[in-house]
Amino acid sequence: MLDFLVKTFRGYDAILLFTALILSCIGLAAIYSVDLSRGEGLSFFSRQVLALGIGFVGLFIFSRVHITFYEAHAKFFYLTAVILLVSVLFFGTTIRGTTGWFRVFGFSFQPAEFAKIALIIFLAWRIDRQARQFQRWQFLLVMTTLAGLLAGLIMLQPDLGSSMVLVGVWFGMILLAGIPKRYTIGLVMSGVIISICAWMFLLQPYQKDRILTFLEPERDPLGSGYNVTQSIIAIGAGGIFGRGLGFGSQSQLHFLPEAQTDFIFSVIGEELGFIGTCLVLVLYGLLLFRLSLIAYRARAEFSSYVALGIALMFLLQVIINVGAAIGLLPVTGVTLPLVSYGGSSLIANFLLIGIAQSAARSSSRSLLTS
Repeated sequence: MLDFLVKTFRGYDAILLFTALILSCIGLAAIYSVDLSRGEGLSFFSRQVLALGIGFVGLFIFSRVHITFYEAHAKFFYLTAVILLVSVLFFGTTIRGTTGWFRVFGFSFQPAEFAKIALIIFLAWRIDRQARQFQRWQFLLVMTTLAGLLAGLIMLQPDLGSSMVLVGVWFGMILLAGIPKRYTIGLVMSGVIISICAWMFLLQPYQKDRILTFLEPERDPLGSGYNVTQSIIAIGAGGIFGRGLGFGSQSQLHFLPEAQTDFIFSVIGEELGFIGTCLVLVLYGLLLFRLSLIAYRARAEFSSYVALGIALMFLLQVIINVGAAIGLLPVTGVTLPLVSYGGSSLIANFLLIGIAQSAARSSSRSLLTS
């Protein structure tokens, strides 16, 4: 049995795998606590456990597929993402004002999560195909147009948070590719102009309220500023060691809205305290370090850029979610990866870990045969 496990998981980054599982277990504990306060059974918890099981199976399958498969089918992943994002606008289910889910046999699927996977694979493929000729303006134009198409379709749902993550991954990956500084300056200036236009024509009133509340928290403490205020109170109330699972007054008495998704970090802060939040952040640091190590050790540039893209996506989501929970960033609905409630998000995160494991296994085999 031991020999079978050794052969099966040879080449895997065990630290990366167990770090992801520990983060998911912490998330399950926090979701279980939130579910207890609802008094309606453990629907959130049971669905998250199911998603965790599906995600782990998906991780294993995606990790067994050689990394060259993703490289060869990068265009297929991208086109599938475009088709899904267009389809959901016409046939999707609207939840809290966002038409971003397909409802199938009682389960919800969010195409925006698949789009994150597709964009990382596609950008890594394009960068690899460019053969280090990143100074050509055609490269930047193509990369911007194709990434902007996915982000724009998601904005039409509207889903500001997921669009921000995609744009951040795109910008981070082209910077890592080494585009000239003049292009970087031009992109920043274009971003400012696009942001102004988005504020005037694209953002919904509730999205503008979230940004205005971030800039001026006291403007509506019982309305748009209520969520962030309660989140900060919850984290502060946890102290060093927390109040214990199931004993956080903010989450248990429902002062903290969307506790299982947007503000799961606040639940951890109140019930597990400063120690718990530090543990979560250290685990994310370890996760990013292992992904960076896979990128560093990769023999192929495609594998390296895929691992870096996955690391960027996790980093951005952690920064946006935690920043919103502690009042340093506006609330945009971005979940805390591997921790927040959400089947599509959890499964997509595990699939990304699986792709990273595929890159790690490929590099391991290259080292063994060299």
